[in-house]
Amino acid sequence: MATGNTADNRKKKINEKDARKAAYEAKVQEMVQQELKKRERRRRLLIGVCAVFGAACLLYAGFYGYEDYRTRKTYEDMAAIKESAQNTPYFEAEKEPEAPTINYTNQEKDVPEVLEEYKKLYNSNKKLIGWLKIDDTNIDYPVMQTNNNEYYLDHNVNQEKDRNGALFLDKDCDVVNRSTNLIIYGHHMKSGRMFGNLDDYKSEKFYKKHPTIQFDTIYEKGTYEIMYVFRSKVYSEGEVVFKYYQFIDCYSEQEFESNMKEMAALSLYDTGVTAEYGDKLLTLSTCDSTVDDGRFVVVAKKAD
Repeated sequence: MATGNTADNRKKKINEKDARKAAYEAKVQEMVQQELKKRERRRRLLIGVCAVFGAACLLYAGFYGYEDYRTRKTYEDMAAIKESAQNTPYFEAEKEPEAPTINYTNQEKDVPEVLEEYKKLYNSNKKLIGWLKIDDTNIDYPVMQTNNNEYYLDHNVNQEKDRNGALFLDKDCDVVNRSTNLIIYGHHMKSGRMFGNLDDYKSEKFYKKHPTIQFDTIYEKGTYEIMYVFRSKVYSEGEVVFKYYQFIDCYSEQEFESNMKEMAALSLYDTGVTAEYGDKLLTLSTCDSTVDDGRFVVVAKKAD
């Protein structure tokens, strides 16, 4: 009788052990399934996030691709209009049907007549102040001017929002009652647009092949000989240091010579070109990443 009970107890224990094992395996299996479901949810979430991110990237690329196309097309069209006017005899241009024009016979004696090749462009955009061109670069753009130096940092010539901005003349510069120094600003775009190629002048070899800049105001054509190429930065108001961007008008020979010495000291190389009090100067300025708030600057004087 005892032997039977022992066998039954042993069998009962085996069954209980098997049951616990089965329950444990079932629980483990359940945990595995739950973990697999979690991983699947994470996978789907990750795929969803990647899909949204990918779509955003495509949208971003598409938007800026369109913006770059719009920018390029705008300037190509403006250049074509300028070139067409340049190559068309005056009497023929007068016969062409035009958009509404303004009277260029300005009664104010101090304001000259707009050059023929810029009249049509100026008619369509009164912010136009000139045109800048440097051979063998992308720099072949209209130059704008408005009453602040912020607007054309993120607007194009058509007053549309545009990360490329536009080339613009410092608001304090005067092309009629000619300032000593005309300062033109533009972004240093990685695409090469605007002043993206200006820092090619860090190479003296490039300078020697391109020693001049063509800058026409809407009233006067001009060729400029490069004098100084240097790096600088935007300084705080309290810093007592040469600030090239404040050099616009000089009222004495001593002041002029002082500015020339400051720029000559900063110049990356000696061009051999110098200026005298009374010469007309041109400064091109763009961003430079070598220092915080850095600037890359090219200064030239108007050729006789």
